[in-house]
Order: sequence, then structure tokens, then C-alpha cells
Amino acid sequence: MDSRSAAHVLSRIAAYLELAGENYFKARAYQTAARSLLALGIDDIGPMLRSGELASVRGLGPATVSVLKELNESGESRYLEQLREQMPEGLLELLRVPGLSADKIHKLHSELGIASLDDLEGAARAGTLKTVKGMGPKTTEKLLAGIAFLRNAGVLALYPQALREARGLLDAVRAHPDVVAAEIAGSVRRRREVVADLDIVAACRRHPDEVAQSFTRTPGIQRANGAGASVTLRFVDGTKLDLHCVTSERFAVALWRATGSSEHLMACEQRLTSRGLRLEADDLIDGRGRAVLVADEPALYGALGLAWIPPELREGRGEVEAAASGALPRLVEFTDLRGVLHCHTQYSDGKATIAEMADAARTKGWTYIGISDHSQAAFYASGVSREMMLAQHDEIDAFNATASDIRVLKGVEADILADGRLDYDEELLARFDYVIASIHSRFKMDGAAMTDRVLRAMDDPHMSILAHPTGRLLLSREPYDLDVDAVLQKAADAGVAVEVNADPKRLDLDWRYLQRARDLGVVIEIGPDAHSRGGLDWTNLGVSMARKGWLEAKDILNTRSADDVVAFAKRRRE
Repeated sequence: MDSRSAAHVLSRIAAYLELAGENYFKARAYQTAARSLLALGIDDIGPMLRSGELASVRGLGPATVSVLKELNESGESRYLEQLREQMPEGLLELLRVPGLSADKIHKLHSELGIASLDDLEGAARAGTLKTVKGMGPKTTEKLLAGIAFLRNAGVLALYPQALREARGLLDAVRAHPDVVAAEIAGSVRRRREVVADLDIVAACRRHPDEVAQSFTRTPGIQRANGAGASVTLRFVDGTKLDLHCVTSERFAVALWRATGSSEHLMACEQRLTSRGLRLEADDLIDGRGRAVLVADEPALYGALGLAWIPPELREGRGEVEAAASGALPRLVEFTDLRGVLHCHTQYSDGKATIAEMADAARTKGWTYIGISDHSQAAFYASGVSREMMLAQHDEIDAFNATASDIRVLKGVEADILADGRLDYDEELLARFDYVIASIHSRFKMDGAAMTDRVLRAMDDPHMSILAHPTGRLLLSREPYDLDVDAVLQKAADAGVAVEVNADPKRLDLDWRYLQRARDLGVVIEIGPDAHSRGGLDWTNLGVSMARKGWLEAKDILNTRSADDVVAFAKRRRE
């Protein structure tokens, strides 16, 4: 039994336990075990089971190891079958509907017999959901919107999940004895925020078609399509891999083509034609019909008369023209950041103390970290009262008095209220080094009202940064209705920074707006929205989105020093 297939079984057990209303920690244990097992990336768990090594893997316990032993011996899990018999398979899909928790699914199934996505949609449209407590008209409307969103989203995955999957598969491809080099391509390489399938290109020392076909026999594959050197592999857990195998001399062109995007390739191919060149599959052909040796991607772009274009920019948004005129930006790097500002602690809904968050920031080489816990109106996130916020300021002062290599800034994530006012009084707002403002309620306001709400908030001189401006949750919630262009123009005029929220579920502001923001002169803040020490790691994802938006270090607020960040906020209040 391979680790991917076994992990899929453990994930199914976790989902069924959740739907059955079992103890939360029991379901979580199986999900944790599944992730640990998937990370092993091995074709056969048998040897590790027999040696006892598997039982020592972090995240695996006696119950999960028992399931794995049975899987390895018989290929089946009686526990999974027992759980499956108790409820329909279609209930699993309902877990993907935004806003529909496991306990609600259990209630809908027991009271109305709903057992699939189609059942749920039919009941919602027929108005029968109202017979279930807590399922009023507004909830029904949200569920219908969630179902529509889910159907449109299909099998998309968030970028970090797709990257983890791609790296595991890349290791497996590179381990093949006839593969001399392999790289991730496609939308993962371009760092798209959501990914439909994975792409890998492999350079082979011989017979690329045989190498590609050998992967169709990889354990854990449910279906394989494609003849020759390009195959599509669908794994039991739904992961889809497009694998393209080539000879070493074709690797650079193949990697470029598989990276895309189609718009970028089209623009480049038009330029090739104008220079008397053309592409035939993964060969670059000159005017005499001879193949041109392309050593790497920079050489390929050189043949087009272009500077090398970073994969993040290859979206057909003017990057070819910029490369031709020498106008490509020097994209921001993670090492350009000097600190972060959007972080939460135990004072609100965070998991760590101020000192612990500061220590985590120190290990990343940053010189400051801003603490921005939720304001008191955010009752859903343990918003901090005025008195407790003053106590937090005292704690920060005490910490800064003893720390020499890291500075903690006093910030807050203040709710933008329905009428555009910021939570807290002016006296308290004036005490902060900076104020992040954001919307956490009344998402259904019409576009004009929502835009006016945000614009009025930006009139408050205490506001320094507009956080997660459109409120989107990727694969879960659409952005609220907002005139983003008007907001960006106001930010430029008022001197308010706009956030690229690095939480992988948000990545908001959308990178597609960042070129416009840059052209207007809007300052961008990259915020991890960290609720734990580990949450600071998402900052790198925010940098990726900033790069996709053509941003340089000079465009980013937190590439500046702590004093400069404080001065930026202070200028609005003067």
C-alpha cells in the first residue's frame, strides 16, 4: 500500500467521523495522521510498518497505525467500511459547501434525508430547509450561493496545498533512474492563488515516452490518460498531474511551454515569427528549418530579443513589451522585508504571546513586528476592550525596554463599522503607532454603500492601512461588492496603505489590481494576518502575490524601517 492511497483512507475516516458528530479531536487525529503519511511520499508502507518505524512518525498513533496495518495486509479498512455504511457517500461533498458545518449536515440528513449536493440544492429551492431549526431564508440564500460557488470552483486547490503536492510528486519524478532533471511548471510555477492541476516537466536520458508511461503504473493512481511522452495522472485523492517527458536538449523549451500562461506564450510566439523563428512541439526552429539548441530559459528569451521574464509575470499583462523595452521591474524579494504589521496575539484570537511573536519575527531576521489585535467591536474574534488594550501597550513598552534587536510596534485591527467609522474613540486611536482598518461584518451591502463605507473610513486620519480590502475567501466566499478603483484612488490621495493579506485563504488585495495601485502611487503593505508564530510563514506567499503584481521593494511599506513605518502613519494625523 502506497502512502498516498493510505492517507486518502485516513482522510475519509476523518471526514466520516466529523459527519457522524464524533469527538472533534478524534477526527482531527485521523486528518493529522493523513497529512503525516502523505508527506512520506513512499510507494510501500509495508517495510516501515514491519520495522515499527511507521509507529514513531509524528502524527501517527495506535489507532491510525492499526488501520494502516489492515490496509497493508488486505487493501481495505473495515473501520472505513463501517463508517461508510452508516451514511451516504454524497455527504462528504457537502463538507465543501461554504458555511455548512458537519453538525448542520448531520441535522439536514437526519431530519430531511438530504444526502447529496443535488438534494441540498433541491431542498433549498423548494423552501423545505426552513423546517430545520436555524435554516431561515438568509441561510438558505447563502447555501445556494455556496453551492453555485462550489460547482464553479470544481477541484481547485489553494496554492500552498498545490505546492506541497507538486513538491512531493517532483521528488518521485526525480527519483526515476532515467530522469536527469525535472521541474514544476504550470500555474504552480507562476504562483497562481488557486490551482486546478499540477504540471511537471522531466528531462530524460533516453526514451521519454517509456519514462512517461512507466509513471502510469505508479501506486495510488486511479486513472491514467495519454500516449507517448505526455500523460495525465489522476490519483485516488483527486490530485491531477500532467507529466511531460522530453530529451535533455528540449527541456528548456518544454519547461517554458508547460509553465505558460497561454496568453504569455501567444505573445512570445508572435515575436518569434517576427524574428524568423517558430516552434515545433518542443523544438525552436530557425528560418532554414534547423533546430536551435536552447540551453535554458534565459537563452530562449534571448532568442526573442527579451530579458528573462520571471514566471510570476507570465500572465499576458504587458510583460513581453516591458522585457523588450528594458522596463521589467526589479521584483520585491522576501529578504527586502524588515518586519510585518498585521499580527494577532492571545489578547484577541491569536495563539501566542507578544514575546513569542516577537521571538518568531527575530528568527526571520526582521527588526520589528507590529501587534494588531482585533478592536472591541470584533466580538467574534475576542475583540480587545479599551482597558485591556492599554494594558497591552504597557506590556509592549516593558518588552521594548529590554529588547535590543527587535522592536514591537503598537497597532490594532480596528473594525470599519457599518457607517464608516473606526472602532474605538479618537483618544485611543491616537495612541497606536499605526491603525489597520478592515471590514468583518455587513458583507451584503450594495456596491455603492460598501464603497462609501470604505471611503469614509479612509477619511479618518488615524487609519494607516486598509486590510483585506475586498473580503474574499478563496474557494469559499466571493469578494463583497466594492469599487476597487475608487478605493485605490482614495488611498493614493489620502496616503493610506493597502494590504496584500498573505493568508492563503485571502490573498487580498487580488494581485490583478496591484499594477493599477502601483501606477497610482499607492503604498502596499504585505501582512501575514498571523494568529500564531507559524502564521508568520505566510508572509512569503504575500511576497509572491506582490511579485505577480509587478511590485518592487520601494512599493512596499514594510520594506521600510520601524521609524519610517511610524512616520508614515503619523503624517496622516498631522
